[in-house]
Amino acid sequence: MAKTLKITLDSLDMSQLLDGLRARAKAWRKTAEFLDTGYIADDSFICEECNESREAALIASHYEKIISQIGHQVAEQGGG
Repeated sequence: MAKTLKITLDSLDMSQLLDGLRARAKAWRKTAEFLDTGYIADDSFICEECNESREAALIASHYEKIISQIGHQVAEQGGG
């Protein structure tokens, strides 16, 4: 079982952390799309290391879950 950790960051650092997590989630979503369709409109996109769109989608969902959990905790403390 994973251990729950408490981390203290100022609101600017939290914003940077969330931006990074959103970028990772987006990269995995695009990877899933590419693996499904063989095409991505964004020419600058670099596919993540993955062979199955389902795996990429699951990884993206995990990032999105983390983002949501952090967002709720930030909102409970008055926003960021």
